[in-house]
Amino acid sequence: MNMKCPICQDQKLQKTLINQTEIDYCQNCLGIWFDKGELDEIKNAKDETLAWLDVDLWKNPNKFKVVYGIRLCPACRVPLYEVRYGDSDVIIDVCNICHGLWTDRAEFKKIMSWLSSKADYEIMRNYSKNLFLEFVEIFSGPESIRDEILDFVILLKIFGYRFAGENPQLASLMAHIPVR
Repeated sequence: MNMKCPICQDQKLQKTLINQTEIDYCQNCLGIWFDKGELDEIKNAKDETLAWLDVDLWKNPNKFKVVYGIRLCPACRVPLYEVRYGDSDVIIDVCNICHGLWTDRAEFKKIMSWLSSKADYEIMRNYSKNLFLEFVEIFSGPESIRDEILDFVILLKIFGYRFAGENPQLASLMAHIPVR
């Protein structure tokens, strides 16, 4: 299928690999088309400490703004919706048919940067809440049980590393406590 760029409209999208996931991009404007699930695959492969942090773009459809006739889905050729990526300031375009998404030039980097800072904040400020939510997702989450357990373990490890990094004296003291 020949997919065309939603921005340039006459440019065919080219295929490339990012972290072992094939995506489509425009050589002219450098926008990227992610098929359903590809952004999460790339995010998790690029920084596995972010695997536990899921952003559900479809959770609040009342936040979508219809963009009729301006940008069309490269796969379905229907108008794309604009949506804020989580609670970031990054606006991306999504297709409500195939659930693919379009990021303009450099928006993928902005998303990864926002995810890193959100993960840092969530781990140190809302650790108990996020640990509980990840535990619940083991039984009811959007991913397989295996993947949800891995997310839970990753969250535990990250907290341990961050705690030790921010409190080296306390971490050293705790390391010398005998365990029985």
